[in-house]
Amino acid sequence: MQKKYQHNNLWEETSKITFRNRVLREDITAEVVIIGGGYTGLSAALHIAQKGVDVVLLEAKTIGHGGSGRNVGLVNAGLWTPPNEVEEFLGIEQGAKLNRALASGPDLVFQLIETCKINCDAKRNGTLHCADTDRQINDLKSRFYQQVARNAPVELLGVEETFVRTGSPQFVASLFDPRAGTIQPLSYAKGIAWAARKAGADVYQNSPVTSVMFYNDHWNIETPNGTVKAKKIIQATNAYSNDFKNNGLHKNQFIDVHYFQMATEPLPQEIRNTILPNGEGCWNCATVMTSFRLDDEGRLLIGAVGKLSGVGGYMHRAWAKRKLKLLYPQLVGIDFKNEWHGRISMTSDHLPKVVGFGPNAISIFGFSGRGISPGTVFGKCAAKWAESGDCEAFPVEISIKKKEHFKKIKSNFYGIGAALTHFVAARF
Repeated sequence: MQKKYQHNNLWEETSKITFRNRVLREDITAEVVIIGGGYTGLSAALHIAQKGVDVVLLEAKTIGHGGSGRNVGLVNAGLWTPPNEVEEFLGIEQGAKLNRALASGPDLVFQLIETCKINCDAKRNGTLHCADTDRQINDLKSRFYQQVARNAPVELLGVEETFVRTGSPQFVASLFDPRAGTIQPLSYAKGIAWAARKAGADVYQNSPVTSVMFYNDHWNIETPNGTVKAKKIIQATNAYSNDFKNNGLHKNQFIDVHYFQMATEPLPQEIRNTILPNGEGCWNCATVMTSFRLDDEGRLLIGAVGKLSGVGGYMHRAWAKRKLKLLYPQLVGIDFKNEWHGRISMTSDHLPKVVGFGPNAISIFGFSGRGISPGTVFGKCAAKWAESGDCEAFPVEISIKKKEHFKKIKSNFYGIGAALTHFVAARF
């Protein structure tokens, strides 16, 4: 019998930070209104408030409800797309600007964690991009040389060093990036929310936007119990932007992809010592990517593309159990306790977007699975844009609305392809 999906997100259970609920119940005015309480919106709110500008943030549910509270917790430098390809897509000058901005993304994240004293289990011990087969080593080599050409302090590790770092016999090589690290992602989001509120931002939860209209040179935003009148609007709803239909917000164009995670109980210390002894976060080179890491209490997390509800859930669970034993044979007999999934806003070119959709109005989305560092960076850029109106504040151009063609077909391709891949892998 197929197991019914039971959402029990580990990050919700283990977050050490609580954020007091405050619902908008009045009519207020502000210089800037932000829609969305994830990394991008929260970073924007914090940096705007620090400039002494009146800013209001509206979150439809709770802080970090979307991808910011459901992701792996890897603080990566750069994008999944290699830097050479970024520059091919955008042109040398614009691509280099984006590559530079996101290469320093972890610096901004860990600086905020330190200065705002965010208790989010932050560890800047690097990440490992792992090759499962000899053929995948060429991909790692290409990424390595591209990063070295940009003075990144990365290391290409052979099979022996990769085994020492991961504790797993499954990999033949890895690319180590010491700029990166891991966090408790929901705690990080809540910590930025606290810092933003302390800096003077008004942060409201459970205040979904029901109507957005521009008239009399202002944006007028309605919620069920209150309104905001503002000169500028930043939409930071990313993959969860289309949950609320016909309310006047921008309809972000992206491919809807799901990513699931499963976590064990805290491992016995003698076993924990044999797995990722330095605490790096990891993912592999496979077409259907696998991520794995330990949390602060020694739980092993495994994740991949797919969602645990629906017919594919059985295939993903069966795959995860087999993958656990392949990665770490010493974990035979240990099962998963927590399971959850979230959404990724995947764009066709895998690059983030900033779209202008009205006077002094932008929507930011499309991090394609790399939300923590880029979201924090783009939020800070949005604060500069809000303060100065400078369209060059972002490392990508502000574009007009563009159509993402065949979204449903592409979304099904990712979802069905991942389920079938995991079905075959679980059986053979």
